[in-house]
Amino acid sequence: MVQAASAKDKISIDRALLAEATDLKLDVSRAAEDGIARAVKAEKERLWRIENAEAIAAENTDIEKHGLPLAKYRLF
Repeated sequence: MVQAASAKDKISIDRALLAEATDLKLDVSRAAEDGIARAVKAEKERLWRIENAEAIAAENTDIEKHGLPLAKYRLF
């Protein structure tokens, strides 16, 4: 992951969860960053699927009608 300059932003975290993370000696900043990165990735993937749903459906329909283009070369 590319390290950007550190930003100081305020976020709200449940106190009990924060206390538990501190007790477990977790790096809360890193955990928050990792969680945000996963959420961003998941949202980008969701939006990509919506954006490309029509093309994916068309390709699936074509494969259902005609089969895989190189199926005769498959070894399994």
